[in-house]
Amino acid sequence: MAHLTTENSGRRGKILVVDDNLGIRRTLEILLPLHFAEVKTLPSPAALVSTLEQFRPDVVLLDMNFNTSINTGNEGLYWTAEIKKMAPDVEVVLFTAYADIQLAVEGMKRGAFDFIVKPWDNDKLIAVLTSARDKAQKARGRDARPGVTESAVPGTTGDLMFWGTSAPMAAIRKTLEKIAPTDATVLITGENGTGKDVLAREIHAHSLRSGKPMVAVDAGAVTETLFESELFGHVKGAFTDAYADHVGKFEQADGGTLFLDEIGNIPLHLQAKLLRVIQNRNVVRVGGSQAIPVNIRLICATNMDLAALVREGRFREDLYYRINTVHIALPPLRERAEDIVPFANLFLARFAEKYHRSLTGIAPEAEALLQAQPWNGNIRELQNCVEKAVILSDGRQLTVNDFQLDARPAPVVSSADEEQRVREAMDRTGGNISAAAKMLGVSRPTLYAKLKKYGL
Repeated sequence: MAHLTTENSGRRGKILVVDDNLGIRRTLEILLPLHFAEVKTLPSPAALVSTLEQFRPDVVLLDMNFNTSINTGNEGLYWTAEIKKMAPDVEVVLFTAYADIQLAVEGMKRGAFDFIVKPWDNDKLIAVLTSARDKAQKARGRDARPGVTESAVPGTTGDLMFWGTSAPMAAIRKTLEKIAPTDATVLITGENGTGKDVLAREIHAHSLRSGKPMVAVDAGAVTETLFESELFGHVKGAFTDAYADHVGKFEQADGGTLFLDEIGNIPLHLQAKLLRVIQNRNVVRVGGSQAIPVNIRLICATNMDLAALVREGRFREDLYYRINTVHIALPPLRERAEDIVPFANLFLARFAEKYHRSLTGIAPEAEALLQAQPWNGNIRELQNCVEKAVILSDGRQLTVNDFQLDARPAPVVSSADEEQRVREAMDRTGGNISAAAKMLGVSRPTLYAKLKKYGL
């Protein structure tokens, strides 16, 4: 794999080349850096999934054949469809021989931007690739003028959104396409591990603010004493240990997106201060007096039922309506069972590359076992399960034994059952947070969130 970066401001965007011909890759490693800020090459699609996640290219130049014994172009068609599923804003340009032009046309029907015939004309190649780059950057809201370069989602890291094939996710995707270009405030709800943070990044990536930072705050992990300082900032001398001015998260996100995760965990008396800032769109740093305007798009997330908390008087009704312009409810993994195996294969490819394992897939009986599990921890639990299986595997495929799962899956844990378990753990440990968290197998911040959730 080659990765070339240039500092010349006249070169914009990122391109990924996937071609098994070493001579072609070396030629393009010389030609493409004259027109793109970053160029990465791969000899096969084996690491394509993880590279898409980490590199976030604007354009993929994709060969249509990789196996010398299979020269049908089906690999190119398959990977075109996969790229467009995983990253619909990435443009695919197909690299093909004269004999495969009909297949290339079929590839365009499946979402490819265009195709280039080998041997190629350099001017034609560059014209097509730069047009594809400009289209991708325009769709993401980036500045397509010469001399302007942006990373895919500045200020963020993490997974690409995997939409899958379920009806609920298809509906959410349509909603995202409508709301992303606006500045509408979004509330994302769903169980732990359903990918609320990934969806928030996807909204930002498709917004007109994608060239600006996305700043994420785990509201459940911020202590009450530091809440105002972390979100609104403080001035030097505002309190003990305030040795310098501190810019809060709202100011850090100016021009971009502020993501408040686990907003349901914010104490009631601090919700009023948060509401004031959201309404006025300015902050006053702790210890200061100057109102500082902030221009942000707000996205919030929670695993709690905020409407129920409002009825119980534990969440401000005015704040609830302020953050709930658009509500997106992410379904648990058990309600999109058709996506379990595709998710598992996605994670397999990622961790096989990470741990240098030569794995070709998941055995059919292991796939059946995965689909039979309740996945109370949702996508995050499945990811951890696959990672562990990849580490422990010895063969070419992941088997039932690699996953170490019960063939008779445990029932889904209801909120009532969870509350009872938390109560019992607190009773048995005499209210010791650390001991109770260890007993439940969760972190201290998570236990704090559960205690607040159930009013314990």
